[in-house]
Amino acid sequence: MPRGRAVAAVTDVSFDVRPGECLALVGESGCGKSVLVSALLGLLPANAETAGHARLAPRPGPSDTAPLPGGTASPDGRAPSGGAPDGLDLLTAGEQVLARRVRGRLAGLIPQSPAAHLTPVRTVRSQLEETVAELTGTRGRTALRGAAERAAERAAFPADHLDRYPHELSGGLAQRAATALALAGDAPLLLADEPTTGLDRELVDRTVDELRRHVDADGSGRALLMITHDLAAAERVADRVAVMYAGRVVELTDARTFFGDPGPSHPYSRGLLDALPDRAFTPIPGLPPSLDALPSGCAFAPRCAHADGACTVLPSAASGVACHHPRKVTHAS
Repeated sequence: MPRGRAVAAVTDVSFDVRPGECLALVGESGCGKSVLVSALLGLLPANAETAGHARLAPRPGPSDTAPLPGGTASPDGRAPSGGAPDGLDLLTAGEQVLARRVRGRLAGLIPQSPAAHLTPVRTVRSQLEETVAELTGTRGRTALRGAAERAAERAAFPADHLDRYPHELSGGLAQRAATALALAGDAPLLLADEPTTGLDRELVDRTVDELRRHVDADGSGRALLMITHDLAAAERVADRVAVMYAGRVVELTDARTFFGDPGPSHPYSRGLLDALPDRAFTPIPGLPPSLDALPSGCAFAPRCAHADGACTVLPSAASGVACHHPRKVTHAS
């Protein structure tokens, strides 16, 4: 930051995304969700620093020994050269590895601002055909044209708009074009950063259903990390929900528990649900803290009705809920 200041945009985040699973990452704007995705793909600004590990497991294959693209499996079936026995560490991988082996092939991205990621001087069709050719090896004009049109159809992008340029698209159409590009390589991990921005309700449902089909198709073991403000979309397709606040994951739980009975345990998570129009329609009081002025204890304490002296100490997330006063759940015997 200017004048040498540093901001911890994401801190102590720990979770996994399992094969065949959709994990929804939710939270207010500015909490660090998009920064996290950018870190995974090496897309942070040059002055950003990362620490820790983000391991991408090798894509399953025969006897689970299939190598990552661009590498060769060792005789004992461990990770390919340049990786680690338990997968490729995205935080330490170099730009060449990320560009040639990861982005699009092992991890697809639906960006938060799709119009800024589309090449402005090329049509949607040409960008789709190039992506399909690079990621799938499809060759031939007719084959590429058909593959591009099928990719567009998966994202509900209208065929009669394929020959338009990005500046000729609405926000919703740009979003669908970005989704088509992300799905084209059938990557084992899909990172979807607000994939329903600018879409009406019908298209929201169709889009998240297609992302879910991407995960479920053919028992391929694909996984989806979906960042969203749309809790209805998350409820429709998520298996688990991670709630982020002020750069930390404050709750990680099963989606059925989160949206159903008994509901989430963290006061902030409950506040997100209570703010929905079909629930209490009660907003969370106050505003999120600035990431360069976080309190020493619980960052949510200034907005929490349950805060007391214990909240001056940073709560641990070891139990899946980073709170000194989580909702206590009891089960009838």
